[in-house]
Amino acid sequence: MDNTVKQLAILGSTGSIGQQTLEVVRALPHRFQVVGLTAGKNLDLLAKQINEFKPRFVYYQDKRGLADAEYELLSLEDIASHPQVDTVVIATSGKSGLSPTLAAVKAGKNVALANKESLVMAGEIITNEAKLNAAQILPIDSEHSAIWQCLRGETQPAAQLILTASGGPFRHYSPAELYGVTARQALRHPSWQMGRKVTIDSATLMNKGLEIIEARWLFDIPIDNIRVLIHPQSIIHSMVEFIDGSTKAQLSHPDMRLPIQYALSYPERLPNPRLPRLDWSNIENLTFEQPDFDTFPCLKLAIEAGKKGETYPAVLCAADEVAVELFLSQRIKFTDIARLVEQTLEEHEAIAHPTLEEIMAADAWAREKIMQFITGDNR
Repeated sequence: MDNTVKQLAILGSTGSIGQQTLEVVRALPHRFQVVGLTAGKNLDLLAKQINEFKPRFVYYQDKRGLADAEYELLSLEDIASHPQVDTVVIATSGKSGLSPTLAAVKAGKNVALANKESLVMAGEIITNEAKLNAAQILPIDSEHSAIWQCLRGETQPAAQLILTASGGPFRHYSPAELYGVTARQALRHPSWQMGRKVTIDSATLMNKGLEIIEARWLFDIPIDNIRVLIHPQSIIHSMVEFIDGSTKAQLSHPDMRLPIQYALSYPERLPNPRLPRLDWSNIENLTFEQPDFDTFPCLKLAIEAGKKGETYPAVLCAADEVAVELFLSQRIKFTDIARLVEQTLEEHEAIAHPTLEEIMAADAWAREKIMQFITGDNR
């Protein structure tokens, strides 16, 4: 057993994934040490984390600042690529994870990735840089972690990846019922504790569409060979089908700390008494159903954008991010999220094999365009 202590930088430490990563560190302090913490504006929680974990490097957005302490203020990119960091946990949401992810893979780091948007927006660039610099991308999403675990030990590629989805809180809602959904209702996920953005994306099934695009880059498999199954119990986290018809699945309690720990401890598995175990005597059934693409059009929009490639996935991410914020601030209806994303994609003039600058320009264009739809200033 490898008993070296891994040096971690946790980007987005005050968010849901960041906090759960720190829970894993607390449970296994003999294996992990936190050397970098970054946050947006939750300075109160960041200050507590700094006091507890004593990182050497810190970054935060809030201009108020923190009291002087024994740490160095660095940029996200400098922390992600720092020589003293072994593994970078990218737990930020939205496009803010893209630049530090790229910095980390260019520096040859192990990147424990929870930020879908990085690979969705710039999968070709990031995976190419990872290969060039011998960086490892270790997925934290439970679905991608499940596929990764199922593929370990296999010498032949998968024939098909099957991503499971809980179906969210509105699985059996009609389009008319979805129209009246409130932000409070949408933030009540039946299986998982997650951040606000990803919780809304799970309710629209956009999250599953983003995961398809992410899986395409993580596992180098065509989107046509990736499918989604609704699995309300959230026990089977994903499955892999092989050319002989055999299927492997990864099952566990729906708790993000398990895939987080697996990404951090890889290639080992570590005992952690704080992680829940499945109680098979209480599991009455495991059920599956096909997703309803008509009622949840975000899934279809994401698949189409992923197949088209070019700058469409970047526009998809940006438009969705803005639309979700508009919904959470009660400026649009739940069903407007898909409508606005679709309108933005329809107006986009895509660029093939885009540079990072072209991806960021497409992102900025999409954000401006969706706000024009809202204000009626659509020149």
